[in-house]
Amino acid sequence: MHQPEPDARPRVLHLTQPVDGGVARVVTDLTRAQLAAGLHVTVACPPAGRLAGDLRSLGADVRHWAASRSPGPSLPGEVRRLVRLLDEVRPDLVHAHSAKAGLAGRLAVRGRIPTVFQPHAWSFEAVGGTTAALALTWERFGARWTDRLVCVSEAERTTGLRARIGGQVSVIPNGIDPERFHPASVDTVRASLLPELDPAAPLVVCVGRLCRQKGQDVLLTAWTDIARKVPGARLVLVGDGPDGERLRARTPESVLFTGSVADAVPWYQAADLVVLPSRWEGMALAPLEALACGRPVVVTDVDGARESLPRALAPRCLVPAENPAALAGAIAGLLLDPLLRESLGHQGRRHVLTTHDVRRTAEAVVGVYRELLTTTQGARVAPTECRESIHS
Repeated sequence: MHQPEPDARPRVLHLTQPVDGGVARVVTDLTRAQLAAGLHVTVACPPAGRLAGDLRSLGADVRHWAASRSPGPSLPGEVRRLVRLLDEVRPDLVHAHSAKAGLAGRLAVRGRIPTVFQPHAWSFEAVGGTTAALALTWERFGARWTDRLVCVSEAERTTGLRARIGGQVSVIPNGIDPERFHPASVDTVRASLLPELDPAAPLVVCVGRLCRQKGQDVLLTAWTDIARKVPGARLVLVGDGPDGERLRARTPESVLFTGSVADAVPWYQAADLVVLPSRWEGMALAPLEALACGRPVVVTDVDGARESLPRALAPRCLVPAENPAALAGAIAGLLLDPLLRESLGHQGRRHVLTTHDVRRTAEAVVGVYRELLTTTQGARVAPTECRESIHS
């Protein structure tokens, strides 16, 4: 009986705990590109949310990995499940995304397989006190089991260096699909999303998980001043998260919550202005997505968010973090100047097309894989067919 030929494609295992937000979108984009490039892609993630289904529809091998968002008593079991999964999948390379998968994944692999860790913003910046100290201690220790650290911004790389986290680093900025995120008629899109809204009402949109990191509470504090300066202005918060109930409790009538949405593109296209008032970031996708849709973006002057803006937009679109007065001034000023908004939107779209195309990001990540698969000491080096397919 004829035996099937062994699958010679490089086998990549992505690990992710977040199944929503920017990390999930990055994993989805990389999976799509890597499957098209001929890699065998497996993704281990919790079964909740849409991520697993979206990945299966692309043709990825998806394995359920039960894991909580934060470290805790469940960690040993999560690591054991990954050890079993590694035995089943036998990947040539592991790519762990965000803090929890980076922790559990590196404890499971322990340097036996080439390992890429992509923090998507450092865990020790998200917490304080003893928790931050423990997170930093782990990142320094875990670096010994990291063949390549992938940072999404120069600022993220610099933060890691200042924190004395060792190892080789590649800076690969996040990318978006400019064919999916594109300009459209504001009036047409807005009429379909918000038919009850006055077409002339200035509309501000904030897309992101409702949590402390994204700073929607700061935006709501600023909104009182904005509504006074720009009568009739409306704010839409797109997304859901742990702070949703608390934020809704302090919401004026001029603010709308959409909850989780399957597609944020129409909301960017409907906006006059997009805002991301984050306290910290790796490199958020929301500003890049909005700029690709031709909409100007106000962001806070934090790592990653700062680098998402072209320099020409910074004087009008970059504000200090946790500063409601500065945020209100920037937003109100742009809402009152439609010609400036249009000019900034055009500049932002050109910037994304030249520096943040997702195809460029995916190619750079595959380049890291290729280097590790052929040079990492002790790696299960891919045969010739693998090297050829990963080059193609």
